[in-house]
Parts: sequence; structure tokens; C-alpha cells
Amino acid sequence: MSNTLNTAKSQLKTAITEAFTKAIKNGELIEAEIPQFIIETPADRSNGDLATNAAMAGARVFRTAPVKIAQAITNNLELENTFFEKCEVAGPGFINFFYSKDYYASVIKDVETEGDSYGSSDFGKGKKVMVEFVSANPTGPMHMGNARGGALGDCLAAVLAKAGYNSYREFYVNDAGNQIEKFACSLEARYLQIYKDDIEFPEDGYQGGDITEHAQAYADEFGDKLVNVSSDERKKALVDYALPKNIAKMQSDMAKYKIHYDNWFFESELHNSGEVKKIVDLLTEKGLTYEKEGAIWYKNKEVCTKLLLNEGKTQDYIDKLELKDDVLIRQNGNPTYFTADIAYHKNKFDRGFETLIDIWGADHHGHVMRMKGAMDAIGCNADEFKVVLMQLVKLVSGGQVVKMSKRTGKAIQLGDLLEEVPVDSARFLFNTREANTQMDFDLDIAVQQDNQNPVYYVQYAHARICSILKALKKDGIEPRECTKDELALLDKQEERELINHIAEFSDEIIAAAKDYDPTKITRYVTQTATLFHKFYNACRVKCDDERLMQARLALCLSVKTVIKNVLDMFNIECPESM
Repeated sequence: MSNTLNTAKSQLKTAITEAFTKAIKNGELIEAEIPQFIIETPADRSNGDLATNAAMAGARVFRTAPVKIAQAITNNLELENTFFEKCEVAGPGFINFFYSKDYYASVIKDVETEGDSYGSSDFGKGKKVMVEFVSANPTGPMHMGNARGGALGDCLAAVLAKAGYNSYREFYVNDAGNQIEKFACSLEARYLQIYKDDIEFPEDGYQGGDITEHAQAYADEFGDKLVNVSSDERKKALVDYALPKNIAKMQSDMAKYKIHYDNWFFESELHNSGEVKKIVDLLTEKGLTYEKEGAIWYKNKEVCTKLLLNEGKTQDYIDKLELKDDVLIRQNGNPTYFTADIAYHKNKFDRGFETLIDIWGADHHGHVMRMKGAMDAIGCNADEFKVVLMQLVKLVSGGQVVKMSKRTGKAIQLGDLLEEVPVDSARFLFNTREANTQMDFDLDIAVQQDNQNPVYYVQYAHARICSILKALKKDGIEPRECTKDELALLDKQEERELINHIAEFSDEIIAAAKDYDPTKITRYVTQTATLFHKFYNACRVKCDDERLMQARLALCLSVKTVIKNVLDMFNIECPESM
């Protein structure tokens, strides 16, 4: 995709490098290697559209003051045939550059040409990336952490795709192990309690009302047929009945949340295929296991210490972590969740994914290092295993924390939230705060249809542009293609601020992909709406100068495209009227 901003930066880098070469050749600077320098957007655009530290970077090699180096650069700088009309030396030697009218026209032409693809890039080079998110325990309903993780993971995968990665969404279903055994015992107790008075509920059982509902539903459908069978047969029948219903509910909730996974991967597949056992065998072959008290242990402390030392961490730092070894196979012969997790992540790499991104709750912080160590131990690329840690969510209404659903009187679940809050609002709001920060999700704002609600604010900007176009059409005015000379008429501050912002869309997508942070894009599109409203209030679109009117219409259409591209990317409705 063409990108006027990056073209401008490339032109500038070439022009500065050539200016250095000329200054050396004509004796203004001594013979020396041209230094590395940066080109960036200054915080205050009144000082210039782009700035470089080239003069400061060259102070040591050229053994002269940055101001003198800056003067030598500008004396030899050729800006003809670039997107820049002038430059100025400022402060201790910064050089500021100002865009020409052709730059602004070119940005709008980019948007017109690329349309739905505007903002896309090939930055990711088609690299296969898996984003695994939510992966809630199927033994119970999904909660608020899953709501935040769902919006974050889905939108991150979308950002990665827009940045040129081959992104893939996966949900890992923990349908094996201890939690399923606990689920079975809980269901068994609730089922038997329907027919017997002396049945105690397991001390560590699942207390949720959903367990009782499943047991009662089975009894209503099949009666007491499980009362007199063996415990193993009873538990298996109840799990086979209830677990698919829970998983179906998860899939239904995710679909309602506009999240569609490429794959639902079941942990039981790893056990049935022997992949979990192979992990234990592989670690044993590498001398990284030992037996103690009837269990098989993994030398986690040894592996992680080695990994951290290779990263440059001190032994004192490592000692403070109090690393411990982990059980792989329990005394009863059953593998731990950790063992299955290693097998699962190896399976991901084996399927050809080059980078694995997991969205985890912040309470899994201690699990990150041992998983990285395990990846390294089994020969996978630990550097390509990434974890986004997500802090807790508090639901707030009227300034007070809300813990119970008005409808059910129970702890709020994802399904409850989506009944109370518009899906688009939830998806957008959960992506307005970085994952590593705690979040207050304001239920009052989420249901409001005004500018207090960020998604409404952005959607309204899009609808406003559609309204402008409709009103002009009634007057017989239709947008037409503008020449670059006509687009150059957009020279007011509000117009240029807006165009500069539009030009940064692709770079914002890339930055969000690099940082695994889709909140950069919600901030970007919110600012797009703000700058559009500012432009609209300062510059009349319908005016006597037909050429200027058409240029402003072209700018409106560019903003409309950018907003639509963001909302489409995040699977959020983009209304034409509100």
C-alpha cells in the first residue's frame, strides 16, 4: 500500500544523507562517517511537521557544535521534488521540516485510491500468529475477565491482520484434568441430593447454581436411572450431558459478542493423542525431570535460572524470584495442567505458528516465566511466546461497584452483561484501557447514546458525514474527483491537523501490532472524530467556492473511510444515521 507519510520520511532521510555528503565534500564538515539519526513527528506541530536530530547525532564524529552541523546540512539540503517546502534550525540544533501543499493532497489521494484497504500494510510479512484468548474453564459460566479478554483478543487479532500478519484466533477448552473431575463430583452430588437426603456436597466442589440446574435438567429428562449405577458411570454420564451444554453456551456467548474463532481446541485431544506423555518423555530425555514422593518433577528452577542468566539477569535478582520445580505427573499417575499446557503450546508451534500470543489474567504472572522456560527446554522459540497480562475489571454504576445482576440477583456473567449493554459499546469500551491497567467499566456510560459514550461519539462522526453528503445531494451537489491543486486549497489549521492525523493511520496500526495493544486504535479513531468535529465547526463544507467545497467534501470522505475501516476492523456497526 502507498503511504505518503512514510514516503515523506524516506525522502527526508535521503535528502539529509545527501546534504551530509555534500557538506563533507565542500569542506563545511570534516571527513567522517555519517551518523545514524532519527526523523520523528514533534510534539508541537507548530514547530514543524517532522524533525530530525541529525545535527546532534553528528556532534561527536564531526567534532563541532550541533548548530553548526545543522547549518551545514541546511546549506546543502535539496527539498525540490519532495513533500517539503522549507526547513528551520531550532534550539541546540534540531532541524524542523514543513510539508508542502502537495503532501496534504497526496494523503487524501491515498485514501481515495485504497478505500477499504487504507491503513493496511505488509509490515507483518504474512507471519503466522496465533492469538489465544478467553479459554475459560468450561465447568462454569464466563465472567467479566472473559468479557475484557474477549474484546481485547479479538481486536488484537484484527489489528495484526491489518498490519499484514496472518492472524488466527483460538479458544482452548480445558475439558480434561482436575477441574473436570471436580465438575463431575459436583454434578454427582447435586444429582443424588435430588433423590437422597444424606448426600454431602464435596468441600472443594463447584457451588454455582448452574451445577444444580444441570443435575435437575438431567433428572427431569432421564429420571433416577443413575442412582444405582457405579460412581464412575454416573459421573461420566452427567459430564457427557452437562459439558457440551456449557461449551455450547460459551460458543453462543462468544458469537453474540461478535467473536468467531478459527478453532476451538480441546485439551482432551492432547491426552488422547499421547502428546502430553511425549512432553514428559522429551523432558526426561533431556535430563530435566526427576522422581520424588511418587511423582515426576520438572527442573523448572534450573531451566528458568539458565534462561534469565542468558537474558543478563543477576543471580541476586533470580534468587529473589524464589523459583521452584513443578510436578509433571502426580502420584496418582495423572498429568498436571502445566504438563498439558506445555504440550498445547508445542502443538501450536508444530502447526506452523511462528508467534504465539496468549491473553492471560494478571494472576497468571508467575506462569509466564516457567512457560517460557519450558518452551526453551523442549526446543521451541521462547522469544516467540508472548503473553499479554490483563488486569481486573470492576463494573460500576452510579459511582458504585456492581457485583450482582439485576435480572438474576447473582454474580454478573458475560451473558448478563451482553443483555444489559450493547455489544458494540462493550467491545469498544473494553479496548479503551491498556490490558495492564485495572479498569472500571461504567455501565451507565456503556448504555448512553451521547458523546459520553466513546463508541457513540465515533459512530456519530461517521453518521454526521453521511448526513452532510445526503443534504448536499438534495441540493444537487455530488462529490467529484479533485485535482491535487484543488486539494491544495485545504490550508486552514483544522484541515491540515485532520489530514496529518489521517496520514498516521497505518503507522498507528503498526504500533498497535508491535505493542499488542488495540487501545492505540480506539484512541486514534476517537481523536479522528474529535478533529473532524473541530474541522466541521471551523470550515463550512458547503460554500460559494466550488473547488474548495469539493476539496472539503474529499476530506470528509477520507475521514468517513478511516472511521469505517476502524469500526469494520473491530466488528463494530458503522451507522449512516443516528
